[in-house]
Amino acid sequence: MYAILDIESTGGKYNEEGITEIAIHRFDGHQVVDKFICLINPEREIQPFVAKLTGINNKMLRSAPKFHEVAKRIVEITEDAVLVAHNAQFDYRILRTEFRRLGYDFQRKTLCTVDLSKQLIPEAESHSLGKLARSLGIPMSDRHRANGDALATLKLFKLLLDKDSDKKIITDVIREETHGELSPNQLDMVFNLPSETGVYYMHDKDGEIIFLGKTKDIKKRVNQHFTNVGKVARKLQKETKKVSYETTGSELIAILKAYVEQKKNRPRYNHVSKKKLFTHTIDFNQNGTEFIILEVEKNRLLKHKKMAFNGTESAKNFIHKVAVEFDLCPSSVGIFNKSNGRQTESTAFECNQKVLSAFDKYSIQNKSIALLDRGRATGEQSFILIKNGRPQGFGYVELNHQINNIPILESIMTPIQSDDNAIFIVETYLRKNNRIKTISLTPDH
Repeated sequence: MYAILDIESTGGKYNEEGITEIAIHRFDGHQVVDKFICLINPEREIQPFVAKLTGINNKMLRSAPKFHEVAKRIVEITEDAVLVAHNAQFDYRILRTEFRRLGYDFQRKTLCTVDLSKQLIPEAESHSLGKLARSLGIPMSDRHRANGDALATLKLFKLLLDKDSDKKIITDVIREETHGELSPNQLDMVFNLPSETGVYYMHDKDGEIIFLGKTKDIKKRVNQHFTNVGKVARKLQKETKKVSYETTGSELIAILKAYVEQKKNRPRYNHVSKKKLFTHTIDFNQNGTEFIILEVEKNRLLKHKKMAFNGTESAKNFIHKVAVEFDLCPSSVGIFNKSNGRQTESTAFECNQKVLSAFDKYSIQNKSIALLDRGRATGEQSFILIKNGRPQGFGYVELNHQINNIPILESIMTPIQSDDNAIFIVETYLRKNNRIKTISLTPDH
């Protein structure tokens, strides 16, 4: 559990400042479950430059509650939570100072989004909240007011959680939460999971990820782990002390995310093969003729004009599918006229154009595109950025201007190591699903 915090203060001498406004959003890693936003009478003068910056003046605060009147609410909303703030050292110090004046020792664990963004977005020109939000396309309102800055910090933190493919943030937090003790029982774990598409993580008593998987229904899939009778299932049932998850909205992003994170984290009970995920390719051969012929070959290399498949059956099924869809010439699928060994109904050029059209529809080779799919919430879209035929990363956008802007997509996406398996995952999914929207990206955007 996290408490996203922002504080506006009076300014003044170190440790003599008072709080003028506070905003706290209690965040469970997926949604805000409670919030507290309040002006506070600091019982001291606001420095003129601070009043000019924030728009908060002494007159506005005369009838506001004093800190001791809201202290209990602050304790309650931050209980058992990690404080998250942009420059957390400042906000935490000011908060502790106010509690110390009341004779109360306020202690919470903290996470600083400045430090996290330096680790996860090292290429950013600036790690100040305003400039970082602008470069990432995060909408901001009420700048230098507690709730405006807290909401921007919350959106930044969500993005950082997405980018944290090593899962260091959640692992460290869980390790602190559990202290090696047993978590609630399995029924409780399953009860708190959503029936949504995403990636789930099964942790041991030390917070380490021992298994991660992708699914269209997180609750149902984890329940299956706890009720299956196989060897690995029994080990997971015994060793799992907590289940965390990340919804993705898009099934394709869940598949890609699980592939990337399994390779990075190598959980104990995931079988992570170093081999290619595909066994065969469809190649473009001409065999001494003018016609491009689609042929299935046992192959683990993705070169020019090849598409990958797991098994000969799926490759042959695909050839049959596009033969019907694009009305391919018999010669294109290796069937020639017996009398002269040639396709007679259409010219070689016409036949070859049909093959190339089929390839263009179902391949991402040499393309620079954004694949758009459903997001995690209303008003949000997920995207996968493809550059020159290779998946670069995935992320989420709320504003239309972000979609066509390659630099913004690159700055907010979770990068992935683009390999033949990633291409295979994307192309296999696109062959089976027509719902994903494709937007062509050009260097001009």
